[in-house]
Amino acid sequence: MTKSTVEPKVPKAYKGITMEGPIATWYAGTTLKDLNRHKLRAEQLSKAIPSGSRVLEIAPGPGYFCIELAKLGDYEITGLDISKSFVEIARTNAAAANVKVDFRQGNASDMPFANETFDLTFCQAAFKNFTQPVRAIAEMYRVLRPHGTAVIVDLRRDASRQDDRL
Repeated sequence: MTKSTVEPKVPKAYKGITMEGPIATWYAGTTLKDLNRHKLRAEQLSKAIPSGSRVLEIAPGPGYFCIELAKLGDYEITGLDISKSFVEIARTNAAAANVKVDFRQGNASDMPFANETFDLTFCQAAFKNFTQPVRAIAEMYRVLRPHGTAVIVDLRRDASRQDDRL
């Protein structure tokens, strides 16, 4: 009898199409048209975030929210995205906006950060696509400092506009 050397299959990090290359570039251009939403969300959250706070955006895509938040206060901001293309696009966008944001590639279900690193974790319009949402929430909790805040903003097709809360 021989032992199997087949590695267990690791689940895909997110549902849907792969956001790399031309697809990521197209998405970045399309969502730029909605920049006011990112500005508004950054303004809303900045009122509740003390100066000097460490902020993590999970799945920032092209980085628009992180960039807008960086313009508003003295925060240490990190963006973690599974897409190499999005990390490159976000870095380029931050440099063009002349703001400092640390964009990194990584999986929301297995974050490369120490316990209790961030004062705020934020995820918008991406959580519904995670294939391991329970692990992602556990990771958000793990990297959040005591008394920190986690914010997830997302919609499902079956949710009505009346269900939208902020």
